Amino acid sequence: MRRGLPRLIIVAVDQLPSWAVVSPKRLEHIQRVAALLDQWGAAMALPALERERWSRAGWLHDALRDASLEELQRLVPGCDWDEELLHGPAAANRADADAKAWRDPEVLLAVRWHSVGCAEWKMTGKALYCADFLDPGRKFDRPVRAALAKRFPKYPDAVFRDVVTRRVQWTERSGWPLLEPTRRLWNSLK
Repeated sequence: MRRGLPRLIIVAVDQLPSWAVVSPKRLEHIQRVAALLDQWGAAMALPALERERWSRAGWLHDALRDASLEELQRLVPGCDWDEELLHGPAAANRADADAKAWRDPEVLLAVRWHSVGCAEWKMTGKALYCADFLDPGRKFDRPVRAALAKRFPKYPDAVFRDVVTRRVQWTERSGWPLLEPTRRLWNSLK
């Protein structure tokens, strides 16, 4: 293997890793997110490797969303985040530990922080963050989110900024604390 190239992926584009723990409803969400990322990648004429990154991130992002709290805590020891947020870091750690998996740092960074945001993201992380939020199966603000999803291929940075703003505002309205990674992301956009 040449240095700097990612390992081959064991997960087919339309499948989850064997260690995934997802309900049928969650699988449908994952499929929609992966499909949205694939659509955007095609519309943007991304190189094959970048499209594969996006697809891989889409398939992995919620791979442990329905795992037990004990399993999540085992995979992310010492993390004091709310239970709802542990699945991203847990999935990234599990994928990174899988000797047969593709361990692309950009994919792992996207998956790890997809629920809270990351100021260090490249386009894979930004695209996943947006696709997860803009999943057409979600019921809230459908017309607005559909318009944003349609705009993404042409204006990815503007849509990303809008999605970050909406997610931060929702978090604040909900009374949840803004975690440090979210604050860093928010401040990086100012």
